[in-house]
Amino acid sequence: MSQPTATVRELIREQYSELTQSERKFANSLLENYPAAGLASITIVAAQAGVSTPTIARMVQKLGFKGYPQFHKALLRELQAKVSGPTERRANWASEAPDSHLLNRFAKAVTQNIQTTFGNVPSEAFDAAAQLLARPDRTLFIVGGRITHALADYAFTHLQAVRPKVIHLTSSSATWPHYLLDMEAGDTLLMFDIRRYESSLLRLAELARERGVEVVLLTDQWASPVAEIASHSFNCWVEIPSAWDSNVSTLMLLEALIAAVQEEAWPETKARYDRLDRLFEQTRLFRKPGG
Repeated sequence: MSQPTATVRELIREQYSELTQSERKFANSLLENYPAAGLASITIVAAQAGVSTPTIARMVQKLGFKGYPQFHKALLRELQAKVSGPTERRANWASEAPDSHLLNRFAKAVTQNIQTTFGNVPSEAFDAAAQLLARPDRTLFIVGGRITHALADYAFTHLQAVRPKVIHLTSSSATWPHYLLDMEAGDTLLMFDIRRYESSLLRLAELARERGVEVVLLTDQWASPVAEIASHSFNCWVEIPSAWDSNVSTLMLLEALIAAVQEEAWPETKARYDRLDRLFEQTRLFRKPGG
């Protein structure tokens, strides 16, 4: 039996329908505190999940592992990857890089990331998140981190045209209390957080939740700690043959959300687009075709 190449989280999602009730109990316990809930010995993990050790042994074999030790090592590797920096990430892929051209490897990795990301987005959660982001009567706040601030800016540029009352938080966490001051119950906070996860974003999410704000999170496959308190959290696969992670799958999912928000109240959105175009004409910001 070869060692699985997918993450344990992916394997659980793929095999979930085949698991017994007791196996699902362990799977749910693991996913609720991933991957920490599976890093102890099998007896401790079984006791914490309230299942028997044979139940865990059967489940890990269903996932494609020879036994619990191999399963345990896989979780440890994921944990190491979760906290690794650019140098370590480059070493991981460079040691196993195929001989094909870098362009081909990039194309394959990005395509797989997009397919896996969209394959693991529950349609009900996606629709519910789009509805939250579309509510014109409530304020939508948007924020990103050191790298993902670019995604937050992209989201703000589009959603500000789609609907009213959209606010883009600055990249300086020192200014965030000023935004929290105006957050009210029922508002929405769209957040972007990928490894290395930022403590300031987690604290912002906690304070926003205390005020009754709904948090929508776009994160990576390992999941930011913000996922524990988010109303809706979406995992985007990001690994590529580089020292850096890719934001392509995250951007694709964001664009899908923007399109869904646009469709939630199309007549009103169309009216905003028309008014915006007239303003562009008045400011002469863009050249007319043939001009």
